[in-house]
Amino acid sequence: MSKAEKTIRDLLALANIDINGNSASDIKVHDPVFYQRVLSSGPVGLGEAYMDGLWDCERLDDLIYQLLRADLEHSISPLKLLLPVIRAKIVNLQSPRRAFQIGEHHYDIGNELYRLMLDSRMTYTCGYWKDADNLNDAQEAKLDLICRKTGLQAGMRVLDIGCGWGSFAGFAAECYGVEVVGVTISREQIAFGQNRYKDLNVDLRFQDYRDVNEAFDRIVSIGMFEHVGPKNYRIFMKMVDRCLKDDGLFLLHTIGTNTRATAVDPWTDKYIFPGGVLPVFHQIAAATEGIFIMEDLHNIGTHYDPTLMAWMANVDKHRDEIRALGYDERFYRMWRYFLLGAAGSDRARRNQLWQIVYSKRGLDGGYASIR
Repeated sequence: MSKAEKTIRDLLALANIDINGNSASDIKVHDPVFYQRVLSSGPVGLGEAYMDGLWDCERLDDLIYQLLRADLEHSISPLKLLLPVIRAKIVNLQSPRRAFQIGEHHYDIGNELYRLMLDSRMTYTCGYWKDADNLNDAQEAKLDLICRKTGLQAGMRVLDIGCGWGSFAGFAAECYGVEVVGVTISREQIAFGQNRYKDLNVDLRFQDYRDVNEAFDRIVSIGMFEHVGPKNYRIFMKMVDRCLKDDGLFLLHTIGTNTRATAVDPWTDKYIFPGGVLPVFHQIAAATEGIFIMEDLHNIGTHYDPTLMAWMANVDKHRDEIRALGYDERFYRMWRYFLLGAAGSDRARRNQLWQIVYSKRGLDGGYASIR
């Protein structure tokens, strides 16, 4: 047994993970190069070795859950893994010039892929499973929850910052009779949404949020704040303040985390969300200080686990169709590592999902929390 193998085996044992063991969460190593890759490159090496087929795991989500619960990602931390953190401290990775890169890298890789993976409305954010037992119902429940939390009424004008394929815009316009303006930095999403909702009172735009300067009764941001970055949190909140009417409400729906970071983990930054950052709560509080009053805070982080597992089930169900679209085996393994790794992270309560309702001046009599 090599020194690298012994080191990795000893580390994994701390999380009750065995190499070539019988548990569904154990790692099956196909090539001994795996050990040196992980030892030299940490989380990046683990993910890349999986993409390259050097190892497998029957329940990858449970493996990641156990690794995170044991805090093993901090046990291997070579200097080069600090480079994304150092770079984020120096450079505004979410500047207006860079803002559209995430659209090209992640959201523009093909509408058909996302159609096969997501629900019928193509909602690419955490569902709400309180009374749901399938993905379509969970996503519709989430959209309706946001509409109810913001008190939408017919005739209102609503801004959706980071509108995606337009699922919220379409739902709110159809079910609540509001006018919705949505902005996103993905050309593929805009093309899809503009065509799908052309008969509704929906205006979807290819536009950076910083360039919006109009008045709205309500503003929502659903799963976009993760791309804003700490250097821009205050700018984001001032933009919302500028556009929200004095008696309006703003709902922020964002993934959050427990430990402050300047970038997502290195593998995710490289392959999935370049420049992404998960906020900790005090960063959001600091960005809203003196601007908004928090009326309601709701953590539905545990609902992301079943959402991600449902997305993975759809990917597996349509694997042949996805392959026929030109996505090769390495892409499938990358996507599987992304979705199941995120599910394991949510299950370990490393990530949260906050829905926060804000007013500008406070509501007379207070806000009645809606669940």
